[in-house]
Amino acid sequence: AEGRDADAIVAALAAGELSGLVVAGVDPDDTADPAATRAAIEAAGFVVAFDLRATEVTDAADVVFPVAPVTDKSGSFVNWEGRVRSWDAALRNPASLPELRALAGIAEQLGTPLGFKTVEEARAELQQLGPWDGARSTSLEAVPQRPSPDRSTGELVLATWKQMIDNGRMQDGDKFLKATGRTPVALVSRALYDEHGPTISLTGDRGSMTLPAEIADDLVDGVVWVPANSVGNGVLADLASPGTTVTITGGMGERGTA
Repeated sequence: AEGRDADAIVAALAAGELSGLVVAGVDPDDTADPAATRAAIEAAGFVVAFDLRATEVTDAADVVFPVAPVTDKSGSFVNWEGRVRSWDAALRNPASLPELRALAGIAEQLGTPLGFKTVEEARAELQQLGPWDGARSTSLEAVPQRPSPDRSTGELVLATWKQMIDNGRMQDGDKFLKATGRTPVALVSRALYDEHGPTISLTGDRGSMTLPAEIADDLVDGVVWVPANSVGNGVLADLASPGTTVTITGGMGERGTA
């Protein structure tokens, strides 16, 4: 059977096509539709969580595996270009359980063994497979153009990206580290700043947030940029999906509220 991507897994759980779920280090607020992801976790008949610390996913899970952090295990990262960057464990902690061992054990109990249980065995199999050598597409499929935002009603296109230091789960609990992060602001064009003032309120299909505004001279008019996970539960949960439209008004609400 073909595999499913994250959106398809969420849809299958909602439709009752899947009953079990394994979640490894995923924050629902980082998914395309956080509300749908939470509903899918709730709908699952049995949930297994791999994580480094307690989260809302581990709270909902039936079984939790406290797995090893990057420093305690060997592994590899693969970037968008397909380049592999491997590393060895920096620390030797016999109590740390790599995800691979836990996943291999689950697969074996289900009667579908992975065929490897160690990092070395997994690397050997990946090297044997090698890079993709089949046919490649020679053309890109055109994406339908979205309607331009209606500036007369205050519509803008939402752009976003994560800051190095934000509200990520791996960064909470250290107020001194958090204090070194950038103050959350919405970046707008000079014309929008002059029109709406130093504080703006944005409203999308998932909620609203109010932020101080700053001018970005290289930002095209009709676009607003907001840090992805520096206010409330993040843009995906509290505002809208990037690339969709939001409405803007001059806001005098509390700075950085959602």
